[in-house]
Amino acid sequence: MMDVAERAQVSPSTVSLYLRKPDAVSATASRAIAEAIDALKYVPNLMAGGLAAASSRAVSVIVPSVRNAFFAETVATMQAELGKERLQVMLGHSEYSEREEENLVKMALSWKPAAVVLTGLSHSATTRRLLKDGNVPVLELWELGGEPIDMAVGFYHEQVGSTAATHLVQRGRKRLLFLGARLQEDRRATLRADGFLKTARETAGVSAEIVQHPAPANAAIGAMLLAEAIRKYPDIDAVACSNDHIALGVIFECQRIGVQIPERLSVIGFGDLSFSAACNPALTTIRPPGDLIGTEAARLILDRINETGRATPTVIDTRFTLLQRQSS
Repeated sequence: MMDVAERAQVSPSTVSLYLRKPDAVSATASRAIAEAIDALKYVPNLMAGGLAAASSRAVSVIVPSVRNAFFAETVATMQAELGKERLQVMLGHSEYSEREEENLVKMALSWKPAAVVLTGLSHSATTRRLLKDGNVPVLELWELGGEPIDMAVGFYHEQVGSTAATHLVQRGRKRLLFLGARLQEDRRATLRADGFLKTARETAGVSAEIVQHPAPANAAIGAMLLAEAIRKYPDIDAVACSNDHIALGVIFECQRIGVQIPERLSVIGFGDLSFSAACNPALTTIRPPGDLIGTEAARLILDRINETGRATPTVIDTRFTLLQRQSS
């Protein structure tokens, strides 16, 4: 860093400030430092900086699945917001396994992260202990309804299920079904199913059942689930799906067997994925605010790092949006 400072004809402290907060350095100095860094092929030693500051500039983010578009939007937004303050995201993938999440948390803490971000509120006892003892900001995303370790940003998944059931009942549907995939591992999808069944069964004249498959959600599983549902419950007139991939498979299967949507069967999904508004018929769905969750998460992390939010554990309810389209 001293070599960079000498070549750019600025002080080492100016180089340090540029690396941490480039907007705080004048445009002339920024250009000189950037040119010196490029010429010298300088790469900052983040481990050394972490030792000096007792934490690194890395934020560990652990998601259940890197294949899930829901989490991708949140992580991308967080990375953009944190990057403005020269914080980098280290992404871990637990595949819905508490044991794997525990291993990832242990690895993250060994790198002295600026913060640890988890998905959901359900973790192993060891993970919770490590994070409570770790003296690091902890943020849990995408779920509310329990006691967070430190901070939480998300929404109530039971309310999502309840909203779906209420919508279908208001459309005059009486025989409701919830189609779910991987519910044995996906706690948030299970909560949506619970909220759906509870609201439907508490409504006079309405029945509700659940059909599920242990495999990860995709359109093929959705088609299989609907075929099984019709065999078991031939009088169903509405289905809510654990996500839009399942709902897309339902639409495909209905087209294959000649079931008209929404005349014979109403369909509602969850996620508002990129195809949801474009498929035929357009899919009624519930949109989780993945971008807002990412923005609020980054804000809380930066507040905590900058010591502007150290009062009590912070919980932010981002809510969700029902998007009524042709399928219901």
